[in-house]
Formats: sequence, C-alpha cells, structure tokens
Amino acid sequence: MSLRNTALAPLFNLKDIYGRQINLEEYKDKKIFIGFFRHAGCPFCNLRVHALTKVHEKLKAKGLEMIFFFESKESVLLRSTFHQEVSPIPLISDPQKVIYGKYGLEENSGISTKSHITSFIQTAIKAKMKGVPMHMMKDGESINTIPAEFLVDKGFRLKKLHYSKTLTDRLDLDLIDKFADDSSIFDNDDRETA
Repeated sequence: MSLRNTALAPLFNLKDIYGRQINLEEYKDKKIFIGFFRHAGCPFCNLRVHALTKVHEKLKAKGLEMIFFFESKESVLLRSTFHQEVSPIPLISDPQKVIYGKYGLEENSGISTKSHITSFIQTAIKAKMKGVPMHMMKDGESINTIPAEFLVDKGFRLKKLHYSKTLTDRLDLDLIDKFADDSSIFDNDDRETA
C-alpha cells in the first residue's frame, strides 16, 4: 500500500548505524529527503547514495535534511567503508523492513528482467569507476526490494512520492534542489511521480 492518499509522512524514532537517535519529530520544522534503498551491495543504490552525498552540503545549506534507509543489517553496513562515510547523513538499517512497510514500499512486481540485466552491466561499470560497493546479497537481503524517495515539507507534509519503476528510476536531482529552494513547487501536484 503506497502513501498516495496520505498527507503526512509516517513518524519513526530509530538509531542509525552511527549510534545516533533519529527521531523524525525533531525534523518537524525542516524539509526532508527520505530515501529507501536496497541492499548494501546494490550498485544502483550505492551510485544514488554517492550522488546524493555529493550535493548534501549544498542542499543542507538550503534547509533540506536527508535520511537514508537500507534493508541491510547494521553489521553489513558497518563493514563497508563506503557506507560508514555516508555520515553526517543518517543511515538507518531496517532489515525487517518495518519502516519500508510504513512508507508503502512493496516487493518487485513489475521490473523487467531483461532491462534489469542491461542496465546492471552499465551500472556495474559506473560503480567500479566511482569505487562504490557492488556485491551479492548477504544475511537475508532481498533482490526484490524496489527503491523509493520522498520529499517531505515542514510539518511532515508529503510533497513528492516516488516509487521507482526501475532500479535507475529516481527523483531528478534538479527537482530535489528546487524543492529545497521552494517546497510550494508541488502545491498543485498529485504528490506521486508516475
């Protein structure tokens, strides 16, 4: 069940992999990007995290905070230098996918295997060039998790929901930047990206 008909982002109060308590209620007066990713070795997700960490300081200066979720166990994420270096952005491990469920993420129901293989080869090359991790699933991780990204305005108002249709389907970075400048850009929007 997606959050299409929900006005507010579901709250959570969890520790991130760095041991910090991340209580969404403390973000009430901030704009937030919340990203849900697959497993720690997914090159699609790690390239996205790499791109987001590059613009983090610029967006934070505009008042936009980021919070990342991975389905991987904390121990798997902490073995990865790449994921350890995502801080200061909170990175939360949710292997039971409790928060994934609250945000309406579902298992893969329509991604084409053929397009996945083609894009995987291209993505694997990019991941290797950028030095981001890429490995098979570990410790109960799933190949079927589909990413999602949410732009949340002050007061936890959901402004843009993006449930990925493919593993490379993400919100445009320019759109995130525009939201950081002016969250009213979505006032006449249906909140969901097709």
